[in-house]
Amino acid sequence: MKTPHILLVDDEPNIVMSLEFLMRKNGYQVGIARNGTEALAALDQTPYDLVLLDVMMPDVDGYQVCRQLRQRPDRAATKVILLSAKSQPTDVQKGYDAGADMYVPKPFSTRQLMQKVRELLGR
Repeated sequence: MKTPHILLVDDEPNIVMSLEFLMRKNGYQVGIARNGTEALAALDQTPYDLVLLDVMMPDVDGYQVCRQLRQRPDRAATKVILLSAKSQPTDVQKGYDAGADMYVPKPFSTRQLMQKVRELLGR
């Protein structure tokens, strides 16, 4: 079975670094995008298995990235976990409406996040 490929999308370098370390340590391949525009470009190039997507980013926000991804039949299998400091029920609902598979409020525990990643990737 091939190693799942995860795209990390966040504009905060320290979050990207810690998530990258965590995912690699758990045996995943990792791609990185620092904003929504980079994320969409990366998704054009590579069929990622899972996207860890920050909601609040300066250019294209996580909701928009998720919506655009969901409009692509060739990326239908890609799972999306939205990560956000916005945890109001309306924000969460907006995330699911955009097509997210899961919505994880920040701050989150890395153990909790890994559990959700494994759950979505089915291992």
